[in-house]
Amino acid sequence: MLIPLDYYRILGLPIQATAEQLQQAHRDRTLQLPRREYSEVAIVARKQLLDEACAVLSDSEGRKAYDASFLAKTYDRESEAAQEAKHQRSKTSAGTATVLQDAGETAPAESKALEAAPDPHTPSIEIDDNQFVGALLILQELGEYELVQKLGRPYLNNGSIAIAEGRFGDPQLVRPDIVLTVSLACLELGREQWQQGQYENAAKSLEAGQELLLRESLFASVRGEMQADIYKLRPYNILELLSLPEEKVAERRRGLQILREMLQERGGIDGSGDDRSGLGIEDFLRFVQQMRKHLTSSEQQALFEAEAGRPSAVATYLSVYTLLAQGFAARQPSMIRRAKLMLMQLGRRQDVHLEKAVCSLLLGQTEEASRALELSSEKEPLAFIREHSQDSPDLLPGLCLYAEHWLQEEVFPHFRDLANESVSLKDYFADPKVQAYLEALPQDAETANEWVVVQPRSGKPPGRLQPTAGRSPAAIPAQPPTAKQGASTVTLTPVPGEASTAASGTKSQATVAASSAVAPVSLPIATVPHPADSTSKQRRRQHSGRSGASGNGLKSDFVDRARTKAAEITTQVKSMPPNRLALFIVAGVLSLLFLWLILSLLANAMQALSGPLRGEQALVRLEEPPVEIPALAAAPEPSATGAVSGAMTEVAARDLVQSWLSAKAAALGPNHAVEELKQVLTEPALSRWQLMAEAQQRNNAHQRYVHKLQVDAVKTNPTNPDRAQVEAQVAEKAEVFDRDQLVSSRNENLRVRYDLIRQEGQWRIMDWQVIK
Repeated sequence: MLIPLDYYRILGLPIQATAEQLQQAHRDRTLQLPRREYSEVAIVARKQLLDEACAVLSDSEGRKAYDASFLAKTYDRESEAAQEAKHQRSKTSAGTATVLQDAGETAPAESKALEAAPDPHTPSIEIDDNQFVGALLILQELGEYELVQKLGRPYLNNGSIAIAEGRFGDPQLVRPDIVLTVSLACLELGREQWQQGQYENAAKSLEAGQELLLRESLFASVRGEMQADIYKLRPYNILELLSLPEEKVAERRRGLQILREMLQERGGIDGSGDDRSGLGIEDFLRFVQQMRKHLTSSEQQALFEAEAGRPSAVATYLSVYTLLAQGFAARQPSMIRRAKLMLMQLGRRQDVHLEKAVCSLLLGQTEEASRALELSSEKEPLAFIREHSQDSPDLLPGLCLYAEHWLQEEVFPHFRDLANESVSLKDYFADPKVQAYLEALPQDAETANEWVVVQPRSGKPPGRLQPTAGRSPAAIPAQPPTAKQGASTVTLTPVPGEASTAASGTKSQATVAASSAVAPVSLPIATVPHPADSTSKQRRRQHSGRSGASGNGLKSDFVDRARTKAAEITTQVKSMPPNRLALFIVAGVLSLLFLWLILSLLANAMQALSGPLRGEQALVRLEEPPVEIPALAAAPEPSATGAVSGAMTEVAARDLVQSWLSAKAAALGPNHAVEELKQVLTEPALSRWQLMAEAQQRNNAHQRYVHKLQVDAVKTNPTNPDRAQVEAQVAEKAEVFDRDQLVSSRNENLRVRYDLIRQEGQWRIMDWQVIK
């Protein structure tokens, strides 16, 4: 059998090696045993080839003859030796095929393997069949991975006869040795391709070796090495597949599928699960940021909105980026509206007022944009905005310039289909679709945070995208760029799971706090005013009292007049002559009918004047005689459902907080029972939550809640018995609906401190905050 090897390569020596170097190399190669998985057959065959090489090259006459043949094959491609080698290879191949055919079998795979011997100009040696496994092993050690697969794989096909007949030795030992050598060649070839940046080819090589071992059910440890490398290779493979042209649909789809598998194993972008890639949270977030520039805006929207539903803090943030980019580029303000609503929920833990100001500006809500800027603690961006608004009564000119640069430099470069797009607020607002949408958009009051009002403090906020290279926010050019500038390198940092307050300090235009997802809500086309407040309710109650009293007085007056009139009629009847009596009776009947008609009309008028009394019924019973009802003072408002009075105990605290959670579910639920908030809350929480509930109602959105409550501590103020604090564990599951369509969900476990106050004998919740 002819094998593409030479004695110098077997020993790992150059042709100029001395006799001493030759002996040393032989000793070293003999001591360097292969992997322990190899059988004794492979080890012995390998040693035979090492010994043969050493013996030929140690003999001076033999070495001269071998060198002449070696050099002739290397440098004289038309030499007689080359032709002889070619003839010898053909003869050997034909002889082997004849032997197999004489046995009654055809073996095209084995014949193909033998025909795959090197061309005549490549140095080669003739070996015995029982040395084939050793030759494969040496080729694998020399890094000839593709040649090992080319020579060895055909003998591993189903129905292989050469191994089964024992041509290369004991089939029970030889076949596993060939399988091991070929699979190790796949492993090393995959690693080599990995180092060369050929990630897809590397993945295919590793998968081919793994499939071979799985098919043969051999060498689980080697298979484990391959699987570990496949896991570590996946991020690189994803980047290579996603960077392909968009015409390569199948390959890019495969990259997205591998990415989704990794995300599922990790439990989300910022999850702590083990995907066996070796990437920690920070490294994986850097990988995601690097990957984004290979994805289109639509691909990112589908990916990150699905991930935001886990919930995932970073995915929510990336969804905001995607909605902003798509909304601006496609002139669809509704997407910017959804991004703004997400930012409102991100504001639970972070200062995102600057980002909300940009969204409000793009929605034409200039007053909200100005209010958001006033609340922001971003020093350098605000300094830039003020600098470019010096000659204006407000900060809108600077905000417009800031928004253009932010979109151009920090948002668009991270989308494959938008990286070369230019940003122009003038063109955006001039679009007829944008104008029509903004005209129909209600000027909603900003929705308050659901759990806690964030107070900025020192320190850098967690979970932000922060620049690691390139310009800082202060380095934004004063004028819009005329050509696209390079985007800064951006790095994601992890977001802790627990709630945390926002932090002040420098933040780039791209940085945004990440928190749990909130559903995008469709925009309404009209604004519905809120019903009258508690003052108007009191006026209605006072009006009800006055109208009731005056009604009773009118009724009593008419009864007296009727009795007097009846007495007068009786006296006149007694004094009348008989001929006039019949006429008078007819006139009396008509008078009574007329009087009854007047009383009926007056009663209807009284009812119209008094108006419907909400939730109140007149205290009149049909079976009792009518009596004069004196005017009553306005009764105090009945106690609210779920209100708690008396001392604040643990039971009372649990009832009060549970009443609040029920009122919250009712106010933000499909029926929008906003009035129930007044039964449990007081200022400042009441106004904040009324605004939120009214905004949800106008937007045709609602939420469904499931709560679990555990009260941990109740503290009454020792100096003021009407003030108390309650600490409780609140598990909240929420589903957010937009026009009856489920758009997102979240599941949070929070520790909350509630501030309570007793007003008119009833305990109310003033405010609360999430604590660690």
